[in-house]
Amino acid sequence: MRIALDSMGSDGAPAIEIAGAVQALEEGSGDLTILLVGNREEIEVGLSGLATPSRGRLEIVHAPDRILPGESPAQAVRRRPDSSIVTGIRLLKDGLADAFVSAGSTGAVMAASLILLRPLPGVVRPAIGTLLPTSKRPTLMLDSGANVDSKPQHLLQFAHLGTIYAQDLMGLEHPRVGLLNIGEEPGKGDELALEAHELLKGSGLNFIGNVEGRDIIRGACDVLVCDGFVGNVLLKFYESVAEFTIGLLTREMEKVGTKMDLGEVFRVLDYAEYGGAPLLGVNGVSIVCHGQSPPKAIRNAIALAQQAVQSRMVEHIARELAEDHRGSLGEA
Repeated sequence: MRIALDSMGSDGAPAIEIAGAVQALEEGSGDLTILLVGNREEIEVGLSGLATPSRGRLEIVHAPDRILPGESPAQAVRRRPDSSIVTGIRLLKDGLADAFVSAGSTGAVMAASLILLRPLPGVVRPAIGTLLPTSKRPTLMLDSGANVDSKPQHLLQFAHLGTIYAQDLMGLEHPRVGLLNIGEEPGKGDELALEAHELLKGSGLNFIGNVEGRDIIRGACDVLVCDGFVGNVLLKFYESVAEFTIGLLTREMEKVGTKMDLGEVFRVLDYAEYGGAPLLGVNGVSIVCHGQSPPKAIRNAIALAQQAVQSRMVEHIARELAEDHRGSLGEA
């Protein structure tokens, strides 16, 4: 298997990506090769002196340009064809890589994936699926930022995409689907929520109804459906709460002179544990990571990409949509 890794994407590139790639190779199967996509000179400097048996499974694909934060994603993809993001996704499109991973601009990864890979037949709005920690197992939330203006039919499709992800990558045969809303009752919410509730109720999915914000962390559902505007706000709040909680516990323990192993708390709340978020609904495995990702997050994102390829998740989505036309939702 060959994974294309955008080596110029994270805040600490390319050192972070190289370290994460080495970890992935050392802990993964022997058939994995990682393509380090980016400025050859910078990557070679990062690889210099690297003494590891895995060095032979790291290949450099030169991409001299880089899409910077703040650039218009669609314009940057067209204006910077030699950027690490566009080059990496082109490798995937051309069959020279099996998956793509990047901690670069989320918007640019989305734009390049839509332009080069194209949505799968029947998919109107691809969505970003992000795992949120809960008191039970993680909950997959989508959309977490790809679509800020969604229609009820789009939320229905997000539910189908999330269900397939949960089946293939989380091992859940009948994942519970919840609709994020301001109340549990079917009649609560705005027009989008009301119409989406009716569609989900008749979808044949394991729809459990509306889920309030306070119930997410209790593990009320396995797949949480919402529009990308709300999802992105919730995601950023989740990240801030994790940092706040760790800081609060640390300060309080220092006050009373108590020592406690916070390793498990860190592990549960740390986004690095989940690696990255896949763009679901495009014709290829495209994984987006946090810009501040440490090597562990890159390693786990690569592992997630491997799992998605091995489970043939993209083919599963395409097959499901083709079989019963659940994705044929009309114009976006």
